[in-house]
Amino acid sequence: MARILVTGGAGFLGSHLCECLLQQNNEVICLDNYFTGNKSNIIHLLDNKYFELIRHDIINPILLEVDQIYNLACPASPPHYQFNPVKTVKTNVMGTLNALGMAKRVGARILQASTSEVYGDPAIHPQKENYWGNVNPIGIRSCYDEGKRVAETLCMDYHRQNNVEIRIARIFNTYGPKMDPNDGRVVSNFISQALQNEDITIFGNGEQTRSFCYVDDLIKGLITFMNKENFIGPVNLGNPSEFTIKELATTIIQLTNSNSKLIYKPLPQDDPARRKPDISLAKEKLHWSPTIELQTGLKNTINYFEGIICKKN
Repeated sequence: MARILVTGGAGFLGSHLCECLLQQNNEVICLDNYFTGNKSNIIHLLDNKYFELIRHDIINPILLEVDQIYNLACPASPPHYQFNPVKTVKTNVMGTLNALGMAKRVGARILQASTSEVYGDPAIHPQKENYWGNVNPIGIRSCYDEGKRVAETLCMDYHRQNNVEIRIARIFNTYGPKMDPNDGRVVSNFISQALQNEDITIFGNGEQTRSFCYVDDLIKGLITFMNKENFIGPVNLGNPSEFTIKELATTIIQLTNSNSKLIYKPLPQDDPARRKPDISLAKEKLHWSPTIELQTGLKNTINYFEGIICKKN
C-alpha cells in the first residue's frame, strides 16, 4: 500500500484519480483549496478509512510523509485561469516548488500534470514532445501556458540538481463525468447549452480542431506513467482522433436530441487553430493508448450533465 498525495484532488481529474488509486488499495491524501475543485466530487470517499481530505492551498508549504505526489493543482479552463491570472501563475510556480520541495525532503516520486497548452498555437501538426511550442508570453492565456512551462522547467531542474524522481505528463483535452457545467470548456459548454435547447456558441468559424480524451483513459495513462521505471517524459497523454469544433457541436446536438442552433462569435486571442497529440512515445514506453470512442464518452458525460441540470431546474 502506497501513501499517495493528490493535489487538486477535489477537481475533475483529481477526484477520478483519487477514486482509482483507492480502488488499487492505496492510501490517498486529497489536498484542495476548492478554488475550482468541489467537495461534492469526493464526498462519497470520506467513509473510506484510507482516504484523507485536507483543505489547503499548495501555494503555501505543507509537510506530509508520502511515497508519491500527483500535482494536479491548477485551474485548467480559460475562464477559471484567467479569472485570477496572478493566482494561476503562483499555483504553477510556487505550488510546484512546494510540491517538489516535499518530494525532495521525503524521497517521493512526483508526477507533474502539464498540458498541451505548452505547445501554444502550434506551428507543427500533430504535436510531438520534442516540439518547443509557439506561446505568446504576454497574452491572456500566458498565465496558464507559461506557468505550466515554468513548472516543467522546475521539475527538470529538481531532477538534475537534486535527483528528485519526476514524471511530466502533457495532458490534452479531457472530458467526462464530474466536469463542472460552468467551467467554460468546450465539451461542458456545448452539452449544457444543448440540454437546455440554448444556442450553441462557437468561437471563430468552428474549423479549429481539438482531440478529446475520455477521463477513464487519461487516468489509466497517468497511473501507468507514475509507476513506469526509468522514464520521466515529458509524454503526451490524449486521444489522437481529431475533430473540428463544429463537428463536436453537431454530434452533441444529435446525441441530446436538442433543438439548439449554432451561433458564431469572434475567436479569443491566441486560441490554437489545431490541436492533436502524437502519442507514439506513450505507446512505446507505456503501452498506453485511449480505447473509448468519442460518442461513447459523450453519452456518459451527457447522462451526468442531465442529472445536474434536472436538479438545478
